[in-house]
This record gives sequence, structure tokens and C-alpha cells, in this order.
Amino acid sequence: MDPAAGPHQFRVRLETPKLGKEQAVYQFAATAPGTYQVMDMGRYVRQFAAFDANGKPLGSKQISPNQWELAQPTKTREIRYTIAETWATPVPEHNIYRMCGSSLEPDHALVNGQTVLGYPQGWQAKPLRLKLNYPSAWTVGTVLVPDADGYFHAKSYDQAVDSPILLGNLTNAKTKVGNADVALYCYSATGLVQATPLLADMQKMLGAAQAFLGGDLPVKRYAFLYLFSDKVAGAWEHSYSSEYILREGALTPEFAQNVVDIAAHEFFHIVTPLNIHSEIIEHFNFVKPTGSQHLWLYEGVTEWASHMMQLRGGLVPLDDYLSVLHNEERYDRTRSDTTYSLSKLGLNSFSDEGQRQYGNIYQRGALTASALDLRLLELSHGTRGLRDVLLQLAKKYGPDSPISEQNFFRDFTALTYPEIGDFFRRYVQGAEPLPLKEYFGRIGIRYDAVLHTGHQLATLGAPVAFQVRGDDVYFRQVSPALQAAGVAAGDQLTAIDGAFVDRRNYAGMLDKISARPAGADLALSTSRAGAPAKDVRVKLTAAEDIQRYHFAPDPAATPDQLAARATWLKNL
Repeated sequence: MDPAAGPHQFRVRLETPKLGKEQAVYQFAATAPGTYQVMDMGRYVRQFAAFDANGKPLGSKQISPNQWELAQPTKTREIRYTIAETWATPVPEHNIYRMCGSSLEPDHALVNGQTVLGYPQGWQAKPLRLKLNYPSAWTVGTVLVPDADGYFHAKSYDQAVDSPILLGNLTNAKTKVGNADVALYCYSATGLVQATPLLADMQKMLGAAQAFLGGDLPVKRYAFLYLFSDKVAGAWEHSYSSEYILREGALTPEFAQNVVDIAAHEFFHIVTPLNIHSEIIEHFNFVKPTGSQHLWLYEGVTEWASHMMQLRGGLVPLDDYLSVLHNEERYDRTRSDTTYSLSKLGLNSFSDEGQRQYGNIYQRGALTASALDLRLLELSHGTRGLRDVLLQLAKKYGPDSPISEQNFFRDFTALTYPEIGDFFRRYVQGAEPLPLKEYFGRIGIRYDAVLHTGHQLATLGAPVAFQVRGDDVYFRQVSPALQAAGVAAGDQLTAIDGAFVDRRNYAGMLDKISARPAGADLALSTSRAGAPAKDVRVKLTAAEDIQRYHFAPDPAATPDQLAARATWLKNL
């Protein structure tokens, strides 16, 4: 990595032992675990050449979007290629999420394994060593630990992809969470965000996660990698680390809470899919994207846990948690196809059709996990909820023993109660509306699909609608008030009052607008067609407060309902 000599391009040299004829093809990734998108990294290769042991060039040719054929594989000892970064390289379709991509800048770089590395066909499971050449003043942030010669070791190509690397002018901080060493590495374009205070803001969440998981973590080492600049692109989980591409801002309490909320989701992936995953993830297909019907488990359950562990840990009040439920149900009912089941979404997640529904895996997926938790508590008479079953499953399977892609619903049911099989058939494999009124009513929480209040609230006007693509939020419809401010349909919403916006927090942030006086100005940041974000001011209008998909504590809750709620609010 030499930002001066090769701007926006990585130069890769692979030294290889003797290859067989079976290794005649060098494979680049078509996708990567946890992205659920087509990547086709061969699109970014600029030069490719093979050499023998004496450095003599050997022939090679591209035979498919992601494959290069070696003319003499048994003589090949070295492969060299140049591959462009994904951030600054335009492609006609299937843009790669920034947090899953690569970037090489004068003062920092982001390296995701699948964006720079390939493997000889048949050698996906072979161990490899990786050495990085980069400016001497840079700091390296990764969960990998170098040996005495500066090499990082990966037991397979899968582990190399599972171990992102952030380099550059970084700050870093460390802490201990139970039995695990946790490190945080931070790049901040203008220095507004520093690692030590950011980690301090995350400590309560990490403590809540530790309690939720029963005291110790299922990992010995973990790394948070943060890149703060003028871009908002969300986060990507890995088994032992996670990476975040967020818009830089002052580390205010609101800014920090947004960061913590996102980190809580990614951090919980140490349970699923690290310790609970099917053979599709265990033996990942980098050649042909393959969906899993249990995406609801990897993402929806994780989203549920990220909020539930903060509620049970006392980090957020009940009313705030109920607002999260409201946002999830509203998204499902107004911004997705309600006939599209979670299982179908997972299986079709790599298709353009599935991508249009993809955001709902976090919304209906999390709400379904909430309902599953309540159903388990009911059937067990308050002795076992979803958290407890997850810990049992993680202990039973772990990182090296996959669940059955085809039989997991049956196995989960056998581990719990016969009625859970019916739950899966209706609400995960099928797309029946969740019985929210019934389930939450058992713990004294009222659910109303429509609730008229008679109050007047400030709004962005009507009509206003949004679309989520990946982690980004776009305006699908804009009101006259937004049009007057220069906002158009198709613009990306990147910040509200200076706080970055992504799919996880935008609904809650929009809800808070209602507390402002009608006629007041609201500061938004928007981006059009990938251009740098610009600030606009929108004059808020008044409208009747008709609350839809409303969750609230029932003031007439019985002692039995309150007792059930108390059980729901604690780690059993």
C-alpha cells in the first residue's frame, strides 16, 4: 500500500508452493459472508500475471468475471496483480457497501480480505501468511496478531476475509470485558473522535452484553474498527471484530449513543453467526452467492439482542425500547412487502428482488425475535426466554459445528416446545402478521395499530416516504416543505441536526422531530447522486398526532401481567 505511488490501488504479490493442475484457476470473491450482496471482485483487477521460480513470466487469461486461468499452474510460484479500491472505483451496478469494501488514502487505508485477496482453486481452506507494506508512520488495527517477522497468520482464506484491517493515523484504546481483551482503533479525518473517550462511552454497553451473555464472552479477543469521515455507510460484523464507516462529528452524548446502538448489534454477532450458523456459512461459497433461510437468526435475532441487552442492562428506559418496537412494526407494515416471509428473504437475499426487501430482516426480523422471546417465556412459565435458548444453542454448536440449514427449525423446536414449530411455520417460514396485541398484552404492554390522540405535532409535511438501500436512507417521496428546502426524491438523508443517519436510527430520530414547535427550522444533511452531503433547513409543519403501531405500558395492567413484565425485563 503506497498512496503516493499507486493512488487507490493495491499491489499484491502471492508466493505459492507447488500447485497442481487442479489449481489452474485463481479465484476472486463473488461475495463475502454477512454482506448479502454481489461483489464480483474481478471487476476491480487491473493487471494480472504469473511467474515461475526464476521470475520468468507465464501465461494467464481471464476466463470469467472472477477467475484467471494459469497457463502452467505446476510451474507457477508467484502471482502478481493490481486491484483497485472499491470506494473510488465506479462500477455500473452492484456497488459494494463501503464498510465491506476497500480504500487507500494518503493517511489511512481499509482492507477487507475479499477485496484484495483471492486463492488458487481448491485451496480456500489452506493456511496463509499475510504481510502488509505501508507507510512507516501508520498504525495497524486488526484482531490478528503479527508474528516476530511481521506476518499475520490465517488458517484459511475464510479467516483472512473474516479479519478486516484498518490502517493509518489511528488512535487506539483497550479494555477487558469478562475473559476477553477488547481493542478499539479509530481513524477520524479531523480528529474529532478519539479512541479512548469513544471506548469509555461504549463501556456500559459492553458490560450489558457481558451480563446478557452470562458473564464471559464466547471470544478471547475482539477489535472494533472505526473510520470517521464525511461518509455514512454503516457497519459490518465479523467473528472477532467489526468495522464502522460513520460520518464524523463531535462526540456528544447523542452522537455517542448512535455509535453505541450500532456497535451493540455488530458485537452480538459473536453469538450468531459465530457460534450459531448453518453449513452454508461454515463452508462459505465465494464463487456463487448462496442465501440462507436463517438470515433472520443472524441479523434479526442479533438486532433484537442489541436492544434487549441494553434494556435489561438499564442503559435505555422501557419507553425508548417500545419506540424501537414501534419503528420496526412501522417499517414492516409501510416499507416492505408484508407477504414476503423471513425465510424467503434469506434465501433470496443476493437477488435484486431480495435486496429490495433486505432492510426488513432487521425490522420484522427483530420484532419476530421479540415475539419468539415472549412465546418461550409463556410456554416455560417465565423460566426460559430466547436469550437462554441462544446460550444453550451456542454451547451445543459453537464456532466449528454448524446447525442444519434444512432441519434447524425442527431442532430448535425439539430443544424447546412443540408449539414453537407452529410459531416458525406461521411467522418465519410464513408471513402471517405477528400477534403483537396478544403477546405483549401478557406483559401489560398495549399495542394499538391506530391510536387517535387529538394532539398537534410538528412534521416534515406530507407526503414523506423513505427507502432503505443497504445501510443508507433515501427520500422516496418529499413534501412541499422539503421541496422548498431543495430536497428531491432520490436524495440520501445523511444527518439530522448533525447526527449521522443510517437504517438503524433514522426512524427514531424522525420521531423526535414531533417534539419541536411547528414552524421551527430543522437542519438536515442530504446527498444527491453520490455528491458530497450538503446542509439544508426545512420549516416544520403541524399535523394531527395519529399514532400507528403504538406500544405503551398498560396503566390497567394486572399484578400477573406486571410480574410477567418483570421477568421479561431481566436476564434469567
